[in-house]
Amino acid sequence: MQVYFIALILLSLAGVIEARCNTPGLRPSAPAADSAFRIFGRSAFAFWLVLLFYGFWNLHWTQPVAGLVASLAANALLVQSGARPYWPGLAMALSLVGLFLTAVVLNR
Repeated sequence: MQVYFIALILLSLAGVIEARCNTPGLRPSAPAADSAFRIFGRSAFAFWLVLLFYGFWNLHWTQPVAGLVASLAANALLVQSGARPYWPGLAMALSLVGLFLTAVVLNR
């Protein structure tokens, strides 16, 4: 499995979690952690878009399309399971790993 594909899925999941955690009970209670959660989530979504554009520009068109479909499927499975209290920590971890993998993909 390509690093590109994994990075797309991780960044997508992190962005969706940040977007779905609107209620105060699902967000970190500390202001600094809440800000970090929001920054990581929005950065994950932005770099997901960057990776999609990179894929359409530099890779065969089937790879970004497969990554997009897999990202949407993973998002659907995550949202279908319902909100969990550990989501903010999971989203920040997914963002960090996804952003690292994005750096790996873009530096090739």
